[in-house]
Amino acid sequence: MYLTRFRVNTARTGARRLFGSPHYVHGAVNMAFPELPARDSEGPRVLWRVDHHTGTGRTDLFIVSPERPDLTHLVEQAGWPTLAEPGWTTFSYGEFLAALAVGDTWNFRLTANPVHTIRKPGDAPGSRTKRAAHVTRRHQLAWLLERQERGGFEVVEKPADRRLLASGDEHEVIVYDRTPVQFGKQSAGALSAARVGGTGGGGGPSRRRLDVTFTQVTYDGRLRITDLAAFRRTLTHGLGKAKAYGCGLMTIAPAR
Repeated sequence: MYLTRFRVNTARTGARRLFGSPHYVHGAVNMAFPELPARDSEGPRVLWRVDHHTGTGRTDLFIVSPERPDLTHLVEQAGWPTLAEPGWTTFSYGEFLAALAVGDTWNFRLTANPVHTIRKPGDAPGSRTKRAAHVTRRHQLAWLLERQERGGFEVVEKPADRRLLASGDEHEVIVYDRTPVQFGKQSAGALSAARVGGTGGGGGPSRRRLDVTFTQVTYDGRLRITDLAAFRRTLTHGLGKAKAYGCGLMTIAPAR
């Protein structure tokens, strides 16, 4: 396994076009590998996430993959192609994963697609449920907490002297928007609507353009590892839906 960080040169027109659509980033990430893991495989998959650092204006693309990527094409389009440095850094992720231990505490970042299935008012009993986004921070946090046991971790609760709610139901996690420039139009609340360009129908110039809208939410927080095998799977297989479009990748860093 490998973890790669690519710094984006946001001053380049190609970078703004590429990172303005998760559809384009998805294609660019796939082109970093001669062969992608089979989608029906139980093995690790290619995950990616774009981070915008509001304080510095820096933008990074993170990729977790079973094979080492070649991002030369991204440097030419969205990096600094005249510099001697390659423009990205790849780390041996397998060694890092092997060193993890139950009880370790880490800071984490996760961009996810928190959804649930519902039946709308008026739907017939027994009809198929439909996927819908969680639209409040409370439900978005609940979505994460519902997956922590299966994911091999627990979100750390705040110390008693830092809690603001009488119930004590507070966790070391922040739920917030993505920056509005990342994937198109920004919607209200804690959501970021990403429009993914694609095509439908048969071949030829008459193909109809399709737009898919999905919800992205970023979580920053602190967790404790509870199940090593499950947690390693979370880091290498992703969490939730829309993994092909920049959701599901959790990264961790030492907790201060």
